[in-house]
Amino acid sequence: MKRAIWAGFVLGAALLAAPLSAMAQPSAGETVFNSRCKGCHEPAIDRAPNRVTLSAMQPAMIVTALTSGVMVPMAQGLSASDKDAVAAFLATPQAGPDAHPAPAAAAGARPVSTMARGTDVMCKVNGPIQESATDWRTVGFDANSSRFQKNPGLKAADIPKLKVKWSFAMSGGSMPTVIGDWLFITNRTGKFYALDAKTGCVHWVQDGVSSRTTPMVVKSAISPSGWATFVGERTRVVRAIDAQNGKEIWRSAQLESNPVAGITGTPVISGDQLFVPLTSGEEPAARQLTYRCCSFRGSLVGLDLATGKTQWKTVVITEPLHDTHKNSAGVMMQGPAGGAIWSAPTADAKRGLVYVATGDSYTDEPTKGDDAIVAIEMKTGKVRWSTQVTEKDNFIMGCENHSNLPNCPTPVGPDYDFGASPILFTLPGGKQIVLSGQKSGIAYGMDPDSGKLLWKTAIGSGSALGGIEWGMAADDKRLFVAISDVINLFGEVPNVPAVTDDKMGPPKPGLYALNPANGKFLWSTPAPKADCHYAGDRSRDYTKGACIRAQSAAPSAMPGAVFSGTMDGWFRAYDPATGKIIWAFSTTAQTYDTVNQVKGQPGGSIDGMGPAIAGGMVYTMSGFQGAANTGGNAVNVLLAFSVDGK
Repeated sequence: MKRAIWAGFVLGAALLAAPLSAMAQPSAGETVFNSRCKGCHEPAIDRAPNRVTLSAMQPAMIVTALTSGVMVPMAQGLSASDKDAVAAFLATPQAGPDAHPAPAAAAGARPVSTMARGTDVMCKVNGPIQESATDWRTVGFDANSSRFQKNPGLKAADIPKLKVKWSFAMSGGSMPTVIGDWLFITNRTGKFYALDAKTGCVHWVQDGVSSRTTPMVVKSAISPSGWATFVGERTRVVRAIDAQNGKEIWRSAQLESNPVAGITGTPVISGDQLFVPLTSGEEPAARQLTYRCCSFRGSLVGLDLATGKTQWKTVVITEPLHDTHKNSAGVMMQGPAGGAIWSAPTADAKRGLVYVATGDSYTDEPTKGDDAIVAIEMKTGKVRWSTQVTEKDNFIMGCENHSNLPNCPTPVGPDYDFGASPILFTLPGGKQIVLSGQKSGIAYGMDPDSGKLLWKTAIGSGSALGGIEWGMAADDKRLFVAISDVINLFGEVPNVPAVTDDKMGPPKPGLYALNPANGKFLWSTPAPKADCHYAGDRSRDYTKGACIRAQSAAPSAMPGAVFSGTMDGWFRAYDPATGKIIWAFSTTAQTYDTVNQVKGQPGGSIDGMGPAIAGGMVYTMSGFQGAANTGGNAVNVLLAFSVDGK
């Protein structure tokens, strides 16, 4: 599964294997770039970011990716000075016809590529965290991953009056969680914030926490304050932090030794356990001629909540790893591999199970662990059942266009892994069903006791970036499914030919409602074609400035409304009974003077984990550089909406 939202993944996808000697001359960074990176980034190919996007990254992000992140295998032979040099070169704004001008809509606006992280405005009062009935405590809202806020603190009739109350600029921001008047949010540049949910001032900030997971916040005796929050870091480590003051409580051991592994899905708590999903960047790593593809296997790790110690670790691909053949460089290949778990697990305390959704396979060695929904016992880590929905979905980056890369599996699969958390839904009468959505554009219903497939419904045409990409939501009656079909939508971009892959049909972006009991359609609302204004656009070369209406982000629901954003930066609310759009806001139609004192901050694409609804307010991230590399900004903006902006 290609995840350009993880800057390190896509950066390293371009690095070739031949080692370089140490370079000291002033042009060392450009020399490294031309030798290792240019082939994929200038012009950009696959999901790799272009030079303009790279110029927006902080040098520290690039160095970290090459030194301790998933790019370690691709950076073999680079010295510390090489890494520093290429990071400095890449972080230099690019001149020329492909560079985008800085936004000038607001007085005093700074260039996007140099826009600072802002100046934190500290709260004058840091009162104790006090829970409320309207809290949103984890990425899926509840243990069932429903994304349904039953007590939002606002009424459906108030939604047409929503206005931006405050905004906050940050690079690579995640989805927030909210407890009372406290809001918690991580970002991939290493700052973990606790903000005031009503004003955006900073209660505390913890540096050195590079994470894209949504912080889960719980009452717990392990924390001196009684409140703890947990984040998964890129380095395969989980950290427990006192939510009141930002001080570390414990730090787990590294949960996976494979350097391409990482954590993208939010760790989830049930009882006295914490469940951590592991994913990887082996798809881009395997582009290298000298890379021994492939060995990573997606897994779920059970940790003791009080100490962070590992209780068990369960891999979803259970077939033996073995040598297969030598590639054209004489490197021995291996497999089966893959099955990365991109999303948060779903906890079923009644059955003592955790449900996870797995990604594709990286080799052509047979396995039943990829593209599957897997039920794992909480106490033992034993697999209770595993239901695969797509066989032979064997894929690594760069192989989809009949490439001659040496490590491509044969045949190449469609890359239809799962990126969305399963939903445990209770039907009328009390029977439950596990609902899941795949990048193929197909939604599934399964028996939670056996994994038996009860129904499946094709909604979108599907693509390597969805179909169903980041999530679904469900109220008491309906399953809400956002469809991306972004690759299929490139034909709507001026001067870009439509995708003619016979595996894809016409694009069907939009929001759909299904009957959870049988998968039958209740209504559908296509994503409107609407204007956008990408002032800070960091898109790939061929989609610069293009308004792409893919509906990739996870939706969130409340009584009387479903909130869902699109890659063209529009944020909308839908009537859950009819699908009628009851409110719409273009996050790109204006710039924002943020609480942390960034002037003229632009909005952009809405992608990723979607909005949070809490305390009478709605929060969403705009400008997120998603997997499609379209409409993203170097600096994102967290937007906080309230009734009349009060």
